[in-house]
Amino acid sequence: MTDDPAARPPAGEPPDPRRWKALWVCLVAGFMTLLDVSIVNVALPSIQSGVGATPSDLQWVVSGYALAFGLTLVPSGRIGDALGRRTVFVVGVVLFGLSSLACGLAPSAGLLVVARLVQGAAGGVLNPQVSGLIQQLFRGAERGRAFGLLGASIGISTAVGPVVGGVLLDALDPDAGWRWIFFVNLPVAAAAVVLAMHWLPDPPARARGRRIDVDPVGVLLLGAGVLGILLPVVESGRGGSTVPWWVGLVGAGFVAAFLAWERRYTDRGREPLVDLSLFGVRGYPSGATVGTIYFGGFTGIFFVLTIHVQQQLHYSPLLAGLTVTPFALGSAVTSALGGRLVSRYGRLLVTTGLIIVLVGVVAVDVTVTAADGPDLGWWLAAPLLVAGVGSGLVISPNITLAVDGVPVDRAGTAGGLLQTGQRIGTAMGIALVGAVFYAGVTATGSGATGSGLDPGDALKVCAVLVTVALAASLVDLRNRRRTRQPT
Repeated sequence: MTDDPAARPPAGEPPDPRRWKALWVCLVAGFMTLLDVSIVNVALPSIQSGVGATPSDLQWVVSGYALAFGLTLVPSGRIGDALGRRTVFVVGVVLFGLSSLACGLAPSAGLLVVARLVQGAAGGVLNPQVSGLIQQLFRGAERGRAFGLLGASIGISTAVGPVVGGVLLDALDPDAGWRWIFFVNLPVAAAAVVLAMHWLPDPPARARGRRIDVDPVGVLLLGAGVLGILLPVVESGRGGSTVPWWVGLVGAGFVAAFLAWERRYTDRGREPLVDLSLFGVRGYPSGATVGTIYFGGFTGIFFVLTIHVQQQLHYSPLLAGLTVTPFALGSAVTSALGGRLVSRYGRLLVTTGLIIVLVGVVAVDVTVTAADGPDLGWWLAAPLLVAGVGSGLVISPNITLAVDGVPVDRAGTAGGLLQTGQRIGTAMGIALVGAVFYAGVTATGSGATGSGLDPGDALKVCAVLVTVALAASLVDLRNRRRTRQPT
């Protein structure tokens, strides 16, 4: 790793004394958005019975969140870079809290999906500000530790989410208890807003009359491209998608038009939505590629296991949450460790983590096939812990390597692009895994709770995606060694 001069505060400027307090505010917000994902996974069967949701509705509750998240990340990162990250952060937190309230009050599956889309968009507004603030406030080894703590908070939120969701669903009527998985966001959001106004750095001063160039054409082109690519993939799990496959090609065409527009916009001396020179920053393209593919692989594990153990093994929501907790606990521990080690081992650390994850996922698949009975949760603890330990060495170190050389004034945009890739990966991974998982239901015509559910084949899809991410990381590791750059 290098500490690029363009990525540092001006020479002689001391670090912000509030930086660690500001980091904890950011971690609270990140915790809230990711807690919502893991809680929702364990509550899917209760949502299904509570509002009569179909398998397609359930996939939209999960993947629609990722879709909306991905649509707003890059524009929000760009706006945060221009207007000030605290302002945009607070707007995102407020919107997330209000949409959480709407989710909890939703009387039907359709309105719940709409509220989840708004909630995902709000998450996309606030999250680029988190990575941008870390870039802005920290430098050198401190930055690695800050990203490590961010990764640890991701693991902890994933660990706590299923358990909290299970407790709520066990303690309350299942038809109403799932609503409280959204209501718990309200006090977290309120605290995050108050603390942000005290500890996050003030927005930058702007010259009077200066316009902020948000590149509206670029925003529309990128949004249309991401929507076109993701929509048929997200719908593919329906077992007869209402969105034709060629819509994805149209989306790819919009992405190509977006790239051409951004080059032209830059040549005219304007400020583009995405400065394409970011992809010339050492480590950024490879980090984005690895992150996108990896998120497609590991997020499907929770989707498959939490539904499988509840609908086919008749676990309670609490036991289902406890079943996947070893993965999250392992990730929480090693994320903080990875943040400290990444400056020494670089891409080698991420590659090693991916190997460990792959071993764990394969072991999970074998275990589900060999011990698919009431004691499955106990048998899964060790392989899930192994996979989680590896995951903690992948996510935050990969982000640190990707943004290491990015200038601070583009940190929000760069973080938004990385997270857009992660959300695209998540949505595509859930769609692919869900399509395989429900393939037996579609083929046999059985209900969503029938024996047609196939966790083994779905977990193999997760393993394949992790393998592809590992291959991408190995290519980057080889290239760095060839050019005699730090790994």
